[in-house]
Parts: sequence; structure tokens; C-alpha cells
Amino acid sequence: MMDSQPLQQTLDHWSRFTLRQRLMRYGGLMFTLLIVAWALSSIDVIWEWVWDAPTQMGDLFGRMMPPDPSNLPSILEAIWQTVNIATLATMFAVVVSLPVAYISAQNTTPNRVTLWIGRFILVSSRSVNTIIWALLFVAIFGPGIVAGIVAIMFRSIGFLGKLLGEAIEEIDHKPVEALEACGASRFKIVLYAIVPQVMPAFFAIAILRWDINLRESTVLGLVGAGGIGMILQGAIDTFNWPEVSMVLLTILALVVFGEVVSSYMRKKIL
Repeated sequence: MMDSQPLQQTLDHWSRFTLRQRLMRYGGLMFTLLIVAWALSSIDVIWEWVWDAPTQMGDLFGRMMPPDPSNLPSILEAIWQTVNIATLATMFAVVVSLPVAYISAQNTTPNRVTLWIGRFILVSSRSVNTIIWALLFVAIFGPGIVAGIVAIMFRSIGFLGKLLGEAIEEIDHKPVEALEACGASRFKIVLYAIVPQVMPAFFAIAILRWDINLRESTVLGLVGAGGIGMILQGAIDTFNWPEVSMVLLTILALVVFGEVVSSYMRKKIL
């Protein structure tokens, strides 16, 4: 009984954090709250519009009902164009990203210079949003589907190259060492030791990127880069809200279709 008293006293005074740790946690919380408060005070928010937003949303929803299917043939044609933009851009991006991923992986890059060149390409591609790429290529190629394809391709290279490069870095090095010991050329090492190990990741990444590109290609038309977004922008500009709702429903159907197709392809291929 006498031994249990010090133990009980220790338990009564036990604390998960020390006083210093608690002060640091509270200080971090206060600092975060100050940053949030400063951010809210630095933006010009018209709170009257915020409080009135539910009423405006209800009014807009009422004007969008019922959807107008009179322009459905043009909408479906634009949807097909959107699918083509996403598919072609993904195919081109896959081809371009393969050598970029190869020189971006630490275990396959020829030297430090090529490693940093590959990393720079990946960062440059991922740091610019698809809409910004689209604005740039619309200025170069003019409005249309070509600008949309190139914009999504440039955006996808960084995504595909980074994930594929990481897959290359995680391979088992024993097959590589075995082929090197046999005197195999670099091409055969890549073909027989590296490619078989990264093929599942390659297909999974490519399918995932196609699914993402399908969603991103729906908004390219807002800046003139082709696809369903051009019809959506025209309907909004002319306040044709029933057609806007029809376009939005079609985009929703396209996204669901892309999810079903990508899931089916992953099950069949992987």
C-alpha cells in the first residue's frame, strides 16, 4: 500500500505536454488565428452580398429550370470535342513525359545536369495552371482545339513525369545489377529490368491523368481553347440560363462517364 501512494501521486501530476510545449502550442494557435484574421481583413469582402447569396442562388436556380435541350446536338458535338482534347493531350503528354521521367529519376539520370534539367521541366509544367497555359497557346495558335490540346499536354507532362519518375526510383535494383553483371547494354537494362517493374504504375498514372484531363478540358472553352466551355461561356454571356443548366448537366454526365471508364480500365489493365 505504501508503494502505491507515490505512484498515485505521479499519476495525479502527469501531463501529456510540458509547460514549454503547452506554451508553444498555444503560441502557434494564436499566431495562426492572427494570420487568418489578417487575411480576412486584407481582402475586400462585401458582406451584404455574402448574406444575400442564398437568395440570389435560389433566384438563379429558378431561372435555370427547366433545362433547354433545343441546342443539344451542338452541346453533344462540343462534348465529343472535349473528350478528344483530353484523350489526345494525354497521349502526347505520356510520350513526352517518358524521357523526362527517365532523366528526373536519380537512379537512371545520366548525370546531375540532366537530373536538374528534368526536375526543372517537371516544376515548370506543374507550377502553371491549365487555364494560364490555355491563354498562352490561344495567343500563339489562335482560338480552337489545338490550343486546348497543347495546354493540357504541357500541364500533364509535370504530373506524369513526376509520378513515373518516383516509380522508377522505387524499383528493385537486383534485376538491374544482374543485367549489368552480364554486360547488358543500357537500352536492354531499361527494357528488361526497369520497364516491367514500372508498367503497372505507368498505366495507373496515365489513366488517372486522362480522368483529370477530362474534367479540366471542360473549362478550356472559357478562354477560347475549344470544348464544351465555349458553349457554356456563350450561354452565360447571353443570360440563357436554361441552356446553361443543360450544359452543366451534360458536363456532369461526362464526368460520371469518365469515372466509370477509368475504373473499368484500371480493373482490366491492373
